[in-house]
Amino acid sequence: MEKQTIAVLFTLGAALFVAISNVIHQRSAHQVTDPGVGQAALFARLLSDRRWWVGTWAGLAGFGLQAVALGLGSVLLVESLMVTSLLFALPLGAHQAGVRLPRSVWLWSGLLVAAETVIITVGRPTAGTARASLDTWIQVAAVLGPIAVLCLLGARWYTGRTAAVLLAAVSAISWGVFAVLTKGVVELIGHGPRAVLGAPELYAWAALGLAGTVFQQSAFRAGTLTASLPTMTVLEPMVAAALGMLLLGEVVRPGSEGAFVLVLSVAALIAAVVALSRNQAATGDDSAVVAA
Repeated sequence: MEKQTIAVLFTLGAALFVAISNVIHQRSAHQVTDPGVGQAALFARLLSDRRWWVGTWAGLAGFGLQAVALGLGSVLLVESLMVTSLLFALPLGAHQAGVRLPRSVWLWSGLLVAAETVIITVGRPTAGTARASLDTWIQVAAVLGPIAVLCLLGARWYTGRTAAVLLAAVSAISWGVFAVLTKGVVELIGHGPRAVLGAPELYAWAALGLAGTVFQQSAFRAGTLTASLPTMTVLEPMVAAALGMLLLGEVVRPGSEGAFVLVLSVAALIAAVVALSRNQAATGDDSAVVAA
């Protein structure tokens, strides 16, 4: 079996566990009803929630499978496939909320699967290097750091939907960079514990994983999920894919004839992801009402 095929299988497994994690975390975040709770206080409260820990362990299992997939395939391949977590999250969320999914969900799901198939077969994403230089990462931090700070300042100034979108953007940026760093950390594991512990990527990777989790929960809590979930679902793979191409030298090779088909497929994928994430968000909001 080819490495890419194995990477696809591991990524689909990761998407399933991440979907379980997101569904549980959405519900847990909405059960904290204190309107004045801050990001740190919210996270501290969730640490005492047993259900939230079930979601966290599911998420860790998903990240483990994703790490294996990144060790075998490109960031472009793995991150494009991770959006299929929506296909698992939708029926799980609907079952939890006690509602039936509309027919449009299945149509959008079919479009997402078709778009993914075309992107993989026509685009033929190719892996580059596993790690980028420290100087390159400093340049990335100089660009993305101020953007994240501005989003956090805006989230303190605004409330509701705008705050949810801004916090979701910070979470998506964190997870996008996290995915690229994961590939480097996996590569270092093969060189032994000393190489891993001595690499700055490990500590940045751990910090970004924590930041992604904290701001994800804050985004879920700040406003309706129809604002935060589409932002995270679309922006995270975009950040990871861009960094994969710019930092690791990953490429797509559709050829002159397949370029238009690839662009059309990416547009269809984004449209399907937005539509499905909004539906999942609406289901999550309903679930929160039912839980209350």
